[in-house]
Amino acid sequence: MPFSAQPPASGERYALSASLDNARHLSSLLRAVHFQDHATCLATASGLRVTVEDAKCIQANAFIQAEVFQEFSIQEESVMFRISLSVLLDCLTIFGTSSLPGTSTALRMCYRGYGYPLMLFLEEGGVVTVCKINTQEPVELLDFDFCSTKVVNKIILQSEGLREAFAELDMTSEVLQITMSPDKPYFRLSTFGNAGSAHLDYPRDSDLMEAFHCNQTQTNRYKISLLKPSTKALALSCKVSIRTDAQGFLSLQYMIRNEDGQICFVEYYCCPDEHITEAEL
Repeated sequence: MPFSAQPPASGERYALSASLDNARHLSSLLRAVHFQDHATCLATASGLRVTVEDAKCIQANAFIQAEVFQEFSIQEESVMFRISLSVLLDCLTIFGTSSLPGTSTALRMCYRGYGYPLMLFLEEGGVVTVCKINTQEPVELLDFDFCSTKVVNKIILQSEGLREAFAELDMTSEVLQITMSPDKPYFRLSTFGNAGSAHLDYPRDSDLMEAFHCNQTQTNRYKISLLKPSTKALALSCKVSIRTDAQGFLSLQYMIRNEDGQICFVEYYCCPDEHITEAEL
């Protein structure tokens, strides 16, 4: 790794510094949450979390564990800043989105602290590019309070099952209705589009179902416009965990394996559009 061996410039102390042999590992994860221009980055000893929100109704988090980086050093308990995600992605892909076979873009990322820019050193084929991206005051993020004790229903599905669902269901519908139940239909996705209503059922013993933990019957609707950004993460993922709490808030956690076999996670939280009672079904 050409950058990891380079010490910081004389007298410079970085609150955060990290190195990656292949910047594409980071850019592909960030693209999975890129549905708004700005993101809030939080670095701790465990790694980097990049959060994007829209309209206080949906939140996406990309988690890149410290182990994914060849070097990950943080001098404070936590480092937090807001940044233009669009500019960051442009910089990470400055050598192009697809490298020649056997080549990759190496990345060293440095941040001196509050008020300083995020610095990127990118190297490919002996050519080094330095990018400085202005950082901003972080904004207060939504807390969906999705701790495990508040989860009512949870299933883990192979991602291909959900990809097929999004391909088959009528996306002219304004909402996606999700039913999770300990009894039939177990897990049902429904849309109500121009061509009428459509339902897709997954039995609990389906080959696509890896785990099924449903404690009570819940039916909730979510705006498809809010869920569509998550299909970027779905396309990259191998498994998805689908959870709901008592209020019907939805968590979609995608497990993504990069080219080196390392595991990262992208999680989407979405508030329900409306709650459907049994009397309405």
